[in-house]
Amino acid sequence: MTEHTQQYQSPISPGISWYEATVGERPEYAPLDGSVTADVAIVGGGFTGLSAAAHLAKAGTNVVLIDQHRFGDGASGRNGGQLGTGQRAWAEEYEEELGFSRAKALFDLAEEAKAHLLEFAETNGIEIDFQPGQMSVVHKKRYLKDYQAHPALMAERFGYPHITYMDADETARRLGSTHYVGGIRDTGTGHIHPLKLVVGTARVAAAAGAKLHENTPATKIESGGGKVAITTPRGTITAAKALIAVNAYGGNLEEKSAAHIMPIGSFIGATVPLGDDSPVLPGGESVDDSRFVVRYFRKSVDGRLLFGGREIYSTGDPKGIADHIRRQIAEVYPSLKDVEITHQWGGYVGITMPRKPYVREVMPNVISAGGYSGHGVMLSNFMGKLYAETVAGNRDRLKLFEELKIPAFPGGRALRAPLMFLALNWYALRDRL
Repeated sequence: MTEHTQQYQSPISPGISWYEATVGERPEYAPLDGSVTADVAIVGGGFTGLSAAAHLAKAGTNVVLIDQHRFGDGASGRNGGQLGTGQRAWAEEYEEELGFSRAKALFDLAEEAKAHLLEFAETNGIEIDFQPGQMSVVHKKRYLKDYQAHPALMAERFGYPHITYMDADETARRLGSTHYVGGIRDTGTGHIHPLKLVVGTARVAAAAGAKLHENTPATKIESGGGKVAITTPRGTITAAKALIAVNAYGGNLEEKSAAHIMPIGSFIGATVPLGDDSPVLPGGESVDDSRFVVRYFRKSVDGRLLFGGREIYSTGDPKGIADHIRRQIAEVYPSLKDVEITHQWGGYVGITMPRKPYVREVMPNVISAGGYSGHGVMLSNFMGKLYAETVAGNRDRLKLFEELKIPAFPGGRALRAPLMFLALNWYALRDRL
């Protein structure tokens, strides 16, 4: 393990993020060199894989983890940092689809995931720059009725009393902008520096005995005879079980996951520090809005506005991230139309058709987990813990996700991107109407 001192540009995600500039020490882990055996092999060094490695190693399991590039190069190290509450969709939507019992179980699991993330960071001395509070704001008056009803429903049916409704005046005051017509405020959640959590979780896993290897692509996975073999350029990992935790970056590694999880690009800009007298987000909450092509923003600990909102539905590198982000900032905060963008970056998020996680045993003794659909900061970390529980013999909680109905994208991998491009651009148009 060595320390990397020069500026590093991820080969799979565009731009140098503000997270990379402020993460502090970011250890490097040597590539795998030679064949090894393990109890569990993990492919993917993001939140899911590293969390699984940490929990498994602490339990005495011999675990080997590999990543094609560096830990945090994917969405885990480059995302918006918002924890949220519950699953990707509201709990009442899950109740309508799955019934109250399953909806409540999934909500409670997500709440445990939130508490676990914060407890894991505190217990292991990982400074993740947690800041409390999140607001979900409404850009069209026709959505207000649902937002008005949501807080009471959450308190009465799901035992979550931390959400309040905000009218237009309160929303404007808390945002420092009149762009939105109302919303809800959640004091039971918050936002973090995601790359600090990635780096810290890797340190915990390594200290517990997990063998971690960066710059080690998995070129083939085979399962048979009670063993799993993962081929890499300089050796094979042979294990009893394996976890595929590559999410949007799976490529052709495993066909079933690729048919159900599609990468979409999401991009963020960081402004110069706005200063103590700025009216922007005086309470320090993070924000997401009601658009289907969601915009999300928050202030960093040093007072920068971190604003995400441009999405593309292909894996080609985008151009001019800062210009697009600045235009969206100006819609919400006209006074910032000329603000300097000091960092601009992107990454790829794994989405599924119903925006629910995809968790399946894709071949004997091989489980794949991903498709968090923009709600992965806390869910993906907790998925690693649930996988470790499964290895230890308790699969009940992981099965709550395995039992979710996740259809494949129409047309498989060949047609998923063009069809989704058409569909999501239609939604983007509807957001504006």
